Amino acid sequence: MSLARKTGAYSGYNEYKANEISTVSQIKLIVMLFDGAIRFLGIAMDNMNPRKYDVVNNHIIKAQDIITELLLSLNMEEGKEVANGLLSLYIYLKKRLLEANMKKDKQIVEECIKILTELKTSWEELEKKEVTSPQNSTVRPTGISITG
Repeated sequence: MSLARKTGAYSGYNEYKANEISTVSQIKLIVMLFDGAIRFLGIAMDNMNPRKYDVVNNHIIKAQDIITELLLSLNMEEGKEVANGLLSLYIYLKKRLLEANMKKDKQIVEECIKILTELKTSWEELEKKEVTSPQNSTVRPTGISITG
C-alpha cells in the first residue's frame, strides 16, 4: 500500500475523531479523558513485567499529560470546593505517577488507576443526569471548562 493511501486513511480517521470530540458534551469529554488515562496506565502496567521500561515510561507520561489537561481545565471561580478538591487530587495523581515512573512501581500505578476509575464513575453519573435533564450549554455547574 502506498504512503499516500495510508496517510489519506489516517487523515480521514483524524477528521472523524476531531468531529466526534467537537460534538460531545464537556462531561463526556472528561469521561473520555479518564478512559484514556486509565487505558495508558493499564498498558504501562502490562509492560512492567517483561521490563519494557521505554513503553512504561511513555504511557505513564501520556497519562500524566491527560491529568495535566484535566487540571488546566478546572474553573476555580465557578467550581469553588469541587474544583479545589479536584485540583488536590490531580496534583496528588501527578506526584504519584512521577514516583511510579521513577521506581517502575506497579502498586502505585494500581492506586492511581483506582482513583481515576472512581473519578470516572462519578463523572459518568453526572453525564447520566445531564442526559435526563439537559441544561443550557453555557451553564457549567461542574466548575470545569475545556473550551480553549
